[in-house]
Amino acid sequence: MSAVKMSEGHVTLASGGPPLFYRQAEPGQGSARLAVLLLHGIRFSSENWLNIRTLETLADASCRAVAIDLPGFGNSKDAIAPAPVGEPAPGNFLKQVSEALQLGPAVVISPSLSGMYSLPFLLQHSELLKAYIPVAPICTDKFTAEQYGSVQTPTLIVYGDQDTQLGKVSLNNLTKLANHKVVVMKGAGHACYLDNPAEWHRALLEFLGTL
Repeated sequence: MSAVKMSEGHVTLASGGPPLFYRQAEPGQGSARLAVLLLHGIRFSSENWLNIRTLETLADASCRAVAIDLPGFGNSKDAIAPAPVGEPAPGNFLKQVSEALQLGPAVVISPSLSGMYSLPFLLQHSELLKAYIPVAPICTDKFTAEQYGSVQTPTLIVYGDQDTQLGKVSLNNLTKLANHKVVVMKGAGHACYLDNPAEWHRALLEFLGTL
């Protein structure tokens, strides 16, 4: 692996309030080909993506990878969530995150809890998403087949075959997205990327290579 530039910081949104914490990995040399925004599930934070080396793996593949701690989690504990857990947040929230981080059109990776943020962002601001990678996100049942069908954003749906609840429910709804592929991780549970990081990174890089 070539040298990767790792950094961390805080970013303040246009709407104000306590800042959000983020971790970032960038290619050691040359400019990034893609920007990737990594969200997280309810028991997790940006630290997961550091620990399983997803940030490093993405930077090594010429991506600028930014993992944020969502409001109320990790090092963003003081930030106030714009919606109760389980309810779709305003799509403008991740738009502000994207603008504050100067990401431009980015790939959004969204497991579990973070679906409450990423799905409204996808449906309201699809021009700001280069691609969408949902990993058994919540809130997929809050939107209609027509809403999903109207989105052309390239999507990679990932879930573990042992995730019999959210995995299956989210799959049924997300396959209504017009432009999707599906990766099923065998023997993996809800946080499938933790169960098999190597397979997760393979699927991720393969998909990013098609963009």
